[in-house]
Amino acid sequence: MPRGGPHTISDLVALDRNAPGKVWLVGAGPGDPELLTLKAVRILSLADVVVHDRLVAPEILDLVPAAAHRLYVGKQKARHALPQDDINALLVGLARSGLVVVRLKGGDPFVFGRGGEEMLACRAAGVDCEVVPGVSAALAASAGSGAPLTHRGLAQAVTFVTGHAQNGGEPDLDWSALATANHTVVVYMGLSTAGLIAERLIVAGRAPSTPVALVENASQAGERRAVTSLAELPEAAKRFGGPAILIIGEVAALASKSAHPGECRDPDHGAETAADLSAALARPMAPYDLGPGIRRDERMKGGRS
Repeated sequence: MPRGGPHTISDLVALDRNAPGKVWLVGAGPGDPELLTLKAVRILSLADVVVHDRLVAPEILDLVPAAAHRLYVGKQKARHALPQDDINALLVGLARSGLVVVRLKGGDPFVFGRGGEEMLACRAAGVDCEVVPGVSAALAASAGSGAPLTHRGLAQAVTFVTGHAQNGGEPDLDWSALATANHTVVVYMGLSTAGLIAERLIVAGRAPSTPVALVENASQAGERRAVTSLAELPEAAKRFGGPAILIIGEVAALASKSAHPGECRDPDHGAETAADLSAALARPMAPYDLGPGIRRDERMKGGRS
């Protein structure tokens, strides 16, 4: 919620500023604050207003400057705090008022995050917009469970798909292409359609015994996992309720069934991470050699936006 200055969206938009505003589409990663990129942390520190989704972890929101405003526009199935067209208009309006706007999204903005729609809305309105990539949930689920998405002899290709259709019907997917062996299929938002997905893949030729890994809340303290088969996927999916990734393919057999993402962390892991990241970015960087005639401070100056 807002924490200083104007207290409504209309107040923010009405601000008269001389400098042009800008929209940053920033990936917040899968939830673990240690997986947030340094650039994402830096851009957050510049924000006048942060427009964030439901899946952004509280520890990451703790990095938002105290003077910045937080606007929640999260979505759940059939329940949207703000329709997408209104979010697009909000981002444009805030930036046109001279504000630095951070659109903070779980995972990566361009992987089933509707970041492309928001970028195009900014372009159409003549608003400067840049994208900061984030670690997508599929990568966190793969790494945490020990199920590589590609693996020599098991998977030479990987395809990301959504299990959620725009109007709540069946996903419009090429089932025959997804049913090929030695091919990993990663499904986002597929819990509610897990039965349909399994049925379509089996009918298209994928073996019912094909391993499947389910990972809920990847990288977070509440992460849960299960390893099953395509034939048993509909029943296994009923035991999960949170945001989950389905990893379908031979590589899923390599996944660990136990999930203990907090075992190497201190109880105050999230709070310490937020403080440490902010402090680290505030410290001046000492130069050191990166190669002939190049020092680290010079490389960083050349590479920052």
